[in-house]
Amino acid sequence: MELGLIELSRLQFAMTAMYHFLFVPLTLGLSIIVAIMETVYVMTNRPIWRQMTKFWASLFGINFVLGVATGITMEFQFGMNWSYYSHYVGDIFGAPLAVEGLMAFFLEATFVGLMFFGWDKMSKPAHAVVTWLVAIGSNFSALWILIANGWMQNPVGAEFNPDTMRMEMTSFFDVVFNEVAQAKFVHTVSAGYVTASVFVLGVSALYLLQGRHMDLARRSISVAAAFGLASALSVVVLGDESGYSASHTQKMKLAAIEAMWETHDAPAPFTLVGIPDKEARETHYAVEIPWVMGLIGTRSLTHDIPGINDLVKEAEHKIQRGLVAYDALMTIREQRDNTPAEVRAAFEENSDDLGFAFLLKKYVEDPRTATPEQIQMAANDTIPGVGPLFWAFRLMVALGFSFIAVMVFFFIRANFFQMQFPRWSLYAAVAIIPTPWLAAELGWFVAEFGRQPWTVDGVLPTALSASHLSVGDLLITLAGFVTFYSILFIIEMSLMVKYIKKGPYMDVPETATWQERHEHRLRTHDGQGPFAPTPAE
Repeated sequence: MELGLIELSRLQFAMTAMYHFLFVPLTLGLSIIVAIMETVYVMTNRPIWRQMTKFWASLFGINFVLGVATGITMEFQFGMNWSYYSHYVGDIFGAPLAVEGLMAFFLEATFVGLMFFGWDKMSKPAHAVVTWLVAIGSNFSALWILIANGWMQNPVGAEFNPDTMRMEMTSFFDVVFNEVAQAKFVHTVSAGYVTASVFVLGVSALYLLQGRHMDLARRSISVAAAFGLASALSVVVLGDESGYSASHTQKMKLAAIEAMWETHDAPAPFTLVGIPDKEARETHYAVEIPWVMGLIGTRSLTHDIPGINDLVKEAEHKIQRGLVAYDALMTIREQRDNTPAEVRAAFEENSDDLGFAFLLKKYVEDPRTATPEQIQMAANDTIPGVGPLFWAFRLMVALGFSFIAVMVFFFIRANFFQMQFPRWSLYAAVAIIPTPWLAAELGWFVAEFGRQPWTVDGVLPTALSASHLSVGDLLITLAGFVTFYSILFIIEMSLMVKYIKKGPYMDVPETATWQERHEHRLRTHDGQGPFAPTPAE
């Protein structure tokens, strides 16, 4: 299979996936923020909260619709561009996606109409329940999608059947409660909450700078700062959980992220900065913080974290065991029911490493004829791109800690300084609106690029997963996707800018009337009005 075909297939899927994920974080977070605002409205009966709910819900709706449109094409790509992957692991990977479509997507799709058009047809508590169901459905969709993705990172609850030549599920429970999937879910949705909080914060800061919609902006900042602070702290804590999980499920990815070429004595240091050199297998000008990596990766002071060189040697041994399984598999395939028991026993003993033998197909048609040099090259292929992973991870982490600082600042100003914000901080809030999306895309890059050369880690190499298409077909479809998605991006940005400029246009008279009455009540009960008590002599 041509290398160009694999790279183009990867490029097309990466483009569609990362573009789709521009919409997902805002959908996840904004749905919860809108539900919180409507809950406050139900509890206080203050029209300003109804106006806030409707305004931010309108922006949520624009983002939601375009997110759905871009997400549908991704699932079609599994059948179009990755047909062997779909055949090989479809029984496992397809199950959570089917559950997502039947349960989560239908839940949010059913209630999203009631959320937007049921304001005057339902009671306030009932409508708030509908809004929460939309939010839960959105987050529930993410759960099942990340369960599917988590299985690709850590393929538990499944085994290869030599008679059907496919992976088959052995435990749906193990697939659902896969530790990688659960860590990815909570980390991803928390990142979405931060994204929405920064978005609400930035738009509200823009209104304050313009002197428009002041009451809505200040209250929105209060909600965004509190929700965003909790979410930003969660992202860091849950990111630590992902690192701990990778230390025993994806050791090569963790070593590559840290540019850890050699196994350090426990506890391993964390490389703050440096210049990874994959050819020389060393990191130049490394600045290390003692013990930190050991604590993150193993949560102990006594356990080692294996380095890349030791993991490459381990991969060589796995390729050798995989060749035993591959040889037995070919015998089973030829003799079927007449296969000797010792052959099946040899396959069962080494089947966990069958995928490592498939790495040799990049160099030779029959892995059993591979030379020691080819085995060494295949083992070296298990090293992902260390430099890009190293810096992408550090930039993502730096952005994560910056979000904590921003949210702490606005939380303090909102709660202890009577909602007074320096103008420089408002300009900064507007300027950082794009940064959570950058952090989210970097996170997905680390997760997916760090898994290479595998589509399913340790099971199916990426080079074997693609469909047998022509390069011309892929170039045409890639150009089509780029054009279509560019148009959608322009539509999204135009609509979002239009409605942000328009501001909260719904329930304006009701809110203004209530605000006037509320200010009148304050004036007559704060010691200044005609009914104020007379001070004692």
